[in-house]
Amino acid sequence: MVYRVGAIRECFEECGILLAKQAGSNKLLEVGDDERNGARRAVHAGKTKIREWVTAKGGVLNTEGLIPFTRWITPANLPKRFTTQMYIYFLPLRDAPSDTSTTALFTDSEAMIANPTSDGGIEHTTARFLPPSKWLDMSRAGEISLFPPQFFLLHLLAPFLSPVHGGENPSTDELAQQRRRVVDFVTSGDPPWTEKCMSPTGLMWKKGDGRAVLGLSKPGLELEGSGRRGDEERVVLVEFGKGGPRRVEVAWRADVFREERKEEDGREKL
Repeated sequence: MVYRVGAIRECFEECGILLAKQAGSNKLLEVGDDERNGARRAVHAGKTKIREWVTAKGGVLNTEGLIPFTRWITPANLPKRFTTQMYIYFLPLRDAPSDTSTTALFTDSEAMIANPTSDGGIEHTTARFLPPSKWLDMSRAGEISLFPPQFFLLHLLAPFLSPVHGGENPSTDELAQQRRRVVDFVTSGDPPWTEKCMSPTGLMWKKGDGRAVLGLSKPGLELEGSGRRGDEERVVLVEFGKGGPRRVEVAWRADVFREERKEEDGREKL
């Protein structure tokens, strides 16, 4: 529960989206812009606790709406370390889809969903709704910096959450289908993505381009022997520099090692 409350607080502080419902209802808790912005500043400054503020507004934090989507632990070689639980949250659909078989979907025809806004440069400078594929494209073009966990998770979600019909906004039924496929995906695997725990580990330097190859199979020193595991099939390639991570790419681990062996064989023949 601590992680879930923390995730809702961070989301509210950093982009102004309040993941809360009206008490006893399935409707979003709505707050005016001025009051919302004032609360963001107060929560960030530690003057107000988000749960107490939401309760005073007649709402409850929608912790049950958060879908776990991997946990990350900073590598042991870094001086400042964190453990971060990632979540997926679906804002309500305006209309009821034809099939409402998944509990991850809820509707609120009167919902006024606020646009995400910057927190004034404390954590970031811009905030907006975009498909995962667009964020990945901007990262590849060098327009933004995405750290390996961000890039990795967006890479996993991009095949499921994408525009349809040549870039048009998807219909309610199409959105519901996309969300259902996401839920099916994150609850699949061994362990499922809801339980995977990853602490990036340097495996090697890719000789072809000098990027670091990060393994994601280990859960970190603190969780060794706990049975927790990460992703044994994929790796992240990244170039670290003063301007942040660059040329980030997700690849199959087996493919990367196969390519390296081919390059080594070629050099030996020369």
